[in-house]
Amino acid sequence: RQTRAFETEFAAALGADDAVAVSNGTAALHLAVLALGVGPGDEVITPSLNFVASAEVTALHGARPVFADVRSENDLTVDPRDVERLITDRTKAVVAMHYGGYAADLEALRAITRARGIALIEDAAHAPVVPTGLGTAGTVGDIGCFSFFATKNIACGEGGMVVARDPDLLARIRAMRSHCLTTDTTERMRTGGASYDVPAVGLNYRPTEISSAMGRVQLGKLDQDRARRRAVMAVYRKRVPLPLPFDGRPDDGALHLAVALLPETVDRELLRADLNARGVQTSVHYPPSHQFSYYRDRHGSTSRALPVTEDIAPRLLTLPLHARMSDDDADFVADAVTAGLRRAGRG
Repeated sequence: RQTRAFETEFAAALGADDAVAVSNGTAALHLAVLALGVGPGDEVITPSLNFVASAEVTALHGARPVFADVRSENDLTVDPRDVERLITDRTKAVVAMHYGGYAADLEALRAITRARGIALIEDAAHAPVVPTGLGTAGTVGDIGCFSFFATKNIACGEGGMVVARDPDLLARIRAMRSHCLTTDTTERMRTGGASYDVPAVGLNYRPTEISSAMGRVQLGKLDQDRARRRAVMAVYRKRVPLPLPFDGRPDDGALHLAVALLPETVDRELLRADLNARGVQTSVHYPPSHQFSYYRDRHGSTSRALPVTEDIAPRLLTLPLHARMSDDDADFVADAVTAGLRRAGRG
């Protein structure tokens, strides 16, 4: 079976004992909070500068997402000091998101969560097979969640993976992936058996065999694809006339995002329109989750300022970065940014 082979190969690449493939990255996060028993009255601390998935799977179970700030203009990962300030007796878990494929401060976050008996979930959607000082990203916390969406380093169109340090916890996640049925689909098809039990609540978060087959091929190409991303980022760091966060870090992570930080004098939407007219597609990672109306209105999330996030988020601009880009493509983008900045308020 392709899915089981993909799980085994991905776990080996991480240095984990096993892994559970799922239908997408949000499913991975949902299974994590479900397996940890997050529910009404609980709190889960998560960076606001992240895709909204970690907040929504928390809110879905009646728990409260508590939004943390990021570290600095050059490090867009969650600030452990802010996480520590936010912990209460209701805190059930902390989400460490590896922004752009660069590992968060896992040493500090693991120390904080272990000292208080709180689960550490690694949102490693951007960071497949990324080494850290404590182990591969996703294997350091209690649960690691990965995404194989079409834009990711390992792209299956849709897909995801979950790893866990506790084998019993991973077994629970594996069961929850398929309705917690006591027999799996293959066994029922082979034996014709119609008798099974459902001892707990689960969901249908199974991946397809097709997406798993794609994932195996993508995993095999990961090193060469990452080398191409590295070459593109080298051009950007040399030629794009803007600060690029994580500059100067000894590790280059997964190189999932090429994010630039605009000066306050530049109109971001005017620049994006100019770049689009020149044939350069851009994006924004991310609108802060704590400013979305649902979290503002239902959870009062804007009652606490996140000064670093709120300063940086309106100035972030994501440039094209993928493994099919050439150095000439990167030069083209750099030239377009340079020209666009003159028209959008700088120079």
